[in-house]
Amino acid sequence: MGGRWGQRCLSGNFRPLKSHITGPAVGVLLNIKSRHSTVEGMKRLETLLLIAGLAMATAAPAGAACFADYKAKRDNPLKLHYGVAQIEGPCTPKSAAREIAPRVARDGWQLLNVVSVFDEAGLDQRQKSAGTFFLRY
Repeated sequence: MGGRWGQRCLSGNFRPLKSHITGPAVGVLLNIKSRHSTVEGMKRLETLLLIAGLAMATAAPAGAACFADYKAKRDNPLKLHYGVAQIEGPCTPKSAAREIAPRVARDGWQLLNVVSVFDEAGLDQRQKSAGTFFLRY
């Protein structure tokens, strides 16, 4: 390192030079955040809160009833059935499958798939199709 700057740093007698830099460049050099970065951070926070709010609004309310329609089979001889079951846990197809599979297995049925999950509004239109398997499991 040459020049006066290098000599000062190496000798340990460092004295900062008077700065002639003013304006926004000072903030950049001194790593001082401007007001704009705070505003951008607030916008990101608002966006995250909006997304979280929408996710909560589309999820079923904690006290709302959840139901799933499903298909199951039994072998020797092959039998299939369509049924509707009430779900106690999270109202998702994956959670419904975890609940329904052991219920139907007690009677020798194997869960094939969960068709959909829905609330009480979807019960009436599925009751006739489910027949004896409507809310059986």
